[in-house]
Amino acid sequence: MQNMLKYAEYSENKALKAQKTAQILGKLGTYTFLSIMAFVVIVPFYWMLNVSFQSSNEVLNSLNTSLFPKVFSPKNYVNVFLYSSSQQGSINFSRYLLNTSVVAIFSTIGGTFFSILVAFALARLNFKGKELIFTILLATMMIPGEMMVISNYITVSRLGWVNDPGSGSYLAMIIPFLISIFHIYLLRQTFKQIPNELYYAAKVDGCADYKYLWRVMVPIAKSSIVTIIILKLMGAWNAYIWPDIVANEKFKLVTTWLRSSFTDQADTGSGRVLINYQMAATVIVTVPLLLLFIFFRKYIMSGISRSGVKG
Repeated sequence: MQNMLKYAEYSENKALKAQKTAQILGKLGTYTFLSIMAFVVIVPFYWMLNVSFQSSNEVLNSLNTSLFPKVFSPKNYVNVFLYSSSQQGSINFSRYLLNTSVVAIFSTIGGTFFSILVAFALARLNFKGKELIFTILLATMMIPGEMMVISNYITVSRLGWVNDPGSGSYLAMIIPFLISIFHIYLLRQTFKQIPNELYYAAKVDGCADYKYLWRVMVPIAKSSIVTIIILKLMGAWNAYIWPDIVANEKFKLVTTWLRSSFTDQADTGSGRVLINYQMAATVIVTVPLLLLFIFFRKYIMSGISRSGVKG
């Protein structure tokens, strides 16, 4: 009997050790994989930051990129604002940064406003064909955005906004993308989680739908709205293809300009790209979005998780 008890205890201890070993190996594998992926993601950012502090002589005359700048040149971050190529005349980095800010701000404000209104109508108001409209809107999410480029281009072209030397270029970049079906869907799901009793109580007190939306629903759905604002701002800030097609050179965004910037013959003498300036400008463009995500990441996670709880 004692032998049997000892054997059972031995077997139990062995099973516990095997289980702990499996947990340790599992965690080790998970952290190893995450470390490798983090390294893969961080290396391009480090390379960008490293090159941005190198001197022009180093980037033009060195065959290989060193891991650390041989001559530390923080002045590159100042020079990018002073640089103006002969091909682009007096248009410089500051102008393209201003264009990007204007498009991003107005696209975000307008897109968020319309998303709130449409999501409220689909989530709270009762009218014929509501579910059909919502189904059609969801169906359009299956269509790749690239397929809409031609029809959007024809529309803004007939309005005279394509390559317009005035404010038409801003309109061509902002108006076609004010409505985002994904943002409407995300916000609708959040609005539908708000108890109907609040709406009925507000109607009994004589509160109009528009007032109820901004006084009750918007504050409750703050996390989802902040998520939409951040996603919309990032999308407008990183836009490349559409602004490059429709905007006049004076109104193009910084993403378009960076691809062909700092190649002036007068400055390099050879037409080669000053990638230290190019990387410094890229860091300046990247940092605002990075900080935005770091400080508001909890709203993004909270907003997306809340919208997926109830359908």
